[in-house]
Amino acid sequence: MTIVAMRKKLLSYLEVAEEQKVKAIYALVRDDIEREEGRIDIEQYNKELAEAEAEFIKGDYISNAEMKKKIKQWRGAK
Repeated sequence: MTIVAMRKKLLSYLEVAEEQKVKAIYALVRDDIEREEGRIDIEQYNKELAEAEAEFIKGDYISNAEMKKKIKQWRGAK
């Protein structure tokens, strides 16, 4: 069965399916698509990794202790 045929068949099933089943299928598909929207491809991942490594080599980073101090300042903590 082709993907086009599957889509048509799925639409025909959805037209007669019970409300709970339609809601469940909708949630499943929505969640899967939303998860994929935030993903990056391997080329972008490698580019970002190379940029981060270059920053580290240049010394363009802060320690964990320094970051904790900054966070406390942002929160107005003492």
